[in-house]
Amino acid sequence: MTIRRVPIADMPTKSKVAFYHLPEGGGFMWAVATSRDTSVGLPEQAAGALEVIDGYLREAGLDRTRIVKAEVVVTDHDQKPAFDKVWSEWMPDGYGPVRSFVQSVMPEGDQVEIIITAALPADYPAP
Repeated sequence: MTIRRVPIADMPTKSKVAFYHLPEGGGFMWAVATSRDTSVGLPEQAAGALEVIDGYLREAGLDRTRIVKAEVVVTDHDQKPAFDKVWSEWMPDGYGPVRSFVQSVMPEGDQVEIIITAALPADYPAP
């Protein structure tokens, strides 16, 4: 079993993406994302964070259909309907993962953080 981490450039004690490869093939990918633009509202930040996740998935040769779990952290739980609209437009029908939605204090400007778990196919190459 192999674990491969992609550290955050300015904080190498944290990872933005991690892969766990099972001995018999397959495994999991975890990724965390926030919007690159924190000057916009929550719906736009949500779309920005999902765009970052798309990039991580693309780099790994995966797509949104492989996501099995999502954790959404926001600064204002009352924004859930606005987030759900963005999410519903982004996630393909029939592939909705298990998803939580919680409120928390976050760094200045950040309004949403999304953490996903994606399943790696059985033939996914280990490093």
